[in-house]
Amino acid sequence: MIDEAQMQLFRLQAEICKTMADYKRLMILHELREGEMSVGQLVSNLDLPQANVSQHLSILRERGIVTARREGTSVYYSLANHKIGQACDLVQEVLADQLARNQALANSLGERK
Repeated sequence: MIDEAQMQLFRLQAEICKTMADYKRLMILHELREGEMSVGQLVSNLDLPQANVSQHLSILRERGIVTARREGTSVYYSLANHKIGQACDLVQEVLADQLARNQALANSLGERK
């Protein structure tokens, strides 16, 4: 039986997953794995509009996935926890496994023709 604490944990996990369910946010997280970056650096590296990057960073910050540090007129962002990168890696590994299985199935079907 799932207790109330576990239910709350699942709700919070779902919120993080929803937050990370946008490819532009995943691109931002990928860049931030290299270390702290300003909005301008992210805009330049990702070739996305500044307003769009700022909007996604705001969402990531609200959810506690990234942290921000102000220096003069610049704001620098970094991953709040290195495990966020590990979670992204794990999802990519699952995706790679799925793609490999699908490729193997496609190959076996091609051989039958």
